[in-house]
Amino acid sequence: MRAVVLSTCGSRKEAEKIARDIVQRRLVACVNIMPVTSYYRWKGRIRADREYLILAKTRSELFARLKNRILSLHTYQLPEIVFLRIDDGYTPYLEWIDKEVCM
Repeated sequence: MRAVVLSTCGSRKEAEKIARDIVQRRLVACVNIMPVTSYYRWKGRIRADREYLILAKTRSELFARLKNRILSLHTYQLPEIVFLRIDDGYTPYLEWIDKEVCM
């Protein structure tokens, strides 16, 4: 099964470092990085911060390894790492994901 894994970083440099690492290790086929503004509650206060959202395309079988790798590189005390299953999509693209990741 294919999946998208989401994570946010506090800087573009950190997001790019994580993206390059997980693509190089073939834990993901592709990573998109997008600037976002995140509103959230942290330690009793409402915060609004500029962050960089990582969208990583992978296979579900690699999620544990991918999560551990992101955790080892991430600077947040509590990093967002969310797994979203891809139920359907353009078949040639989904097959490309399968080909590019290392099982």
